[in-house]
Amino acid sequence: MLVYGDVEWLEPPGPVIKRIERAMLACANAPPGRQRHELLVQTFIETAEFVQGLADREFDLNGGDDVSLVQTAAAKLLLAQAEAILASWQGHFHGEVSFAADTSSLRDNVNCIQPLRMKQAEGYAFYAVYPESYLLAAMQSRLPSETVVIGIRSIGLSLAALVAAGLGASPAFSLRPIGHPFRRQVNIKAALADKILARTQVDFAIVDEGPGLSGSSFASVANWLEINGVAPSRLHFFPSHGGGPGARASSLQRRRWQERPKHVVPISDVIVNAPPAALSLQNWVGELVGRPIETFRDISGGNWRGLAGDRSENWPPSHRQMEKLKFVATAGDQSWHVKFAGLGRSIAQKVRRGTVLHEAGFAPCVIGSCHGFLIEEWIKGLPIAAAAMNRQEILAAIGRYLSFRARRLPALHGGASFLTLCRMATTNIKEVAGFEDAARLGQIMQEKSSSLRHLPAVDTDNRLHKWEWLVTDDGRIQKTDALDHNSAHDLIGCQPIAWDLAGACVEFDLSPTERDELVDIVAKDGEVGLDDDVLVFFEAAYLGFQVGLWSLALATDDGQEKERIAIALHRYRRRLQPLLEC
Repeated sequence: MLVYGDVEWLEPPGPVIKRIERAMLACANAPPGRQRHELLVQTFIETAEFVQGLADREFDLNGGDDVSLVQTAAAKLLLAQAEAILASWQGHFHGEVSFAADTSSLRDNVNCIQPLRMKQAEGYAFYAVYPESYLLAAMQSRLPSETVVIGIRSIGLSLAALVAAGLGASPAFSLRPIGHPFRRQVNIKAALADKILARTQVDFAIVDEGPGLSGSSFASVANWLEINGVAPSRLHFFPSHGGGPGARASSLQRRRWQERPKHVVPISDVIVNAPPAALSLQNWVGELVGRPIETFRDISGGNWRGLAGDRSENWPPSHRQMEKLKFVATAGDQSWHVKFAGLGRSIAQKVRRGTVLHEAGFAPCVIGSCHGFLIEEWIKGLPIAAAAMNRQEILAAIGRYLSFRARRLPALHGGASFLTLCRMATTNIKEVAGFEDAARLGQIMQEKSSSLRHLPAVDTDNRLHKWEWLVTDDGRIQKTDALDHNSAHDLIGCQPIAWDLAGACVEFDLSPTERDELVDIVAKDGEVGLDDDVLVFFEAAYLGFQVGLWSLALATDDGQEKERIAIALHRYRRRLQPLLEC
């Protein structure tokens, strides 16, 4: 299935180094407090993405991982930043910030490099992988400072720096596993191998996000170490969760994973359950809203259905692998939605987007953000499907909302090309419905694609489902969850407003007449041209994406959500048939 997508970009090293230098200076000059700590983490993540780009460039040039002045300087810089984060956290955000290394050595060695290909670290952006979790896991492991720390690129490069800081160890190494996703291997040149294996009678910490379906990235490093004389008893894993590898793991890796220590501190133990008051998400939210929080309830992974009372059976499935960590905070008769929205600088864009939508009357009030979480007003109301509203009122509300986004919210980043959308849809439909339907869909999309050339991308919502709309007690229609689905861990991104229009047509099961009414509203008020070919193309692409998304969810769910997911998947496949039969 084609569902996921990586955010990658090219950028010359010079401007990136200058940006990192300015950020480090800002950290050193900022007053003590949580905001300074957040800036430290943002700076660390940006540096890590840069260093990953440098390491992967050298890997491609050398045909494997090797020793270099650039990577040595980069590892020292990342360790210095990780140590600053550790000092800030242990000091409850008090004290001065200082760095044990600067960018000078790195800057001197990269000025002549061509633009680098860099990649967003998904764990920090989407899956609530927190640097502090790895710092605490390292300290609680009680491994000695002589431990050799190895990070698995991409995100493992920076996570390993955090483990090294927590252990008081030397700068970490990083390795790039290659090959089949379920049978990864490492390619390490002799000079780097000699450095890693200089002492085989010490402990080795292998660090990464995951494990995933096979755990083969962790296994690739463990296999190489054992083949080169490291005793299995010396291996320690630092993953992002306490579960084991999935169904594609080898028997060797399963056994090794069961036998060797896994050092994990979940995010719930870092900022949610029982940390000191200064480090508590609940207290941060209270400071932001100006009231002590009385209850703080986890509604992730479908737990939000428990808030719906007797209506819970009518609510949709949860795709728990992609669903963000979220809470409801309550004080007196007021509540707030506290949702993970990503570590890094992009959260400021989401706050601004929320403010614009709220001021226009479309969305809840965004109170602000704190260390990766967005805090919004919690709206009390009925789902739009359960409210006593006629279809004309619903169409008018959707039309006003989409017109506003088309007219007032330009795209802040890119999205999948029309060719990519076509390939995604046909690939997904081929897997679930066979070659004939996929070929027909591809033919239809290709025939319609000539109408797409001049469509501008906008800041699309990408989440038009019925359950995302609420009708308040005073009759206002509010669009919830409207701030970050066009920057999710999928390949869609920002698209022409026709993507959202197609989503509304599918999710509200609009008739051809209703679709035409909605198109007329958006075309007129949104000041955008939308002909029938455009709508057919985007509805086909939208259905192809949803079929792929929920097919993956069905394949990976452990059983609790399967029935709901199967119903949703059947609905999307049924909606696809009229398109194929046109």
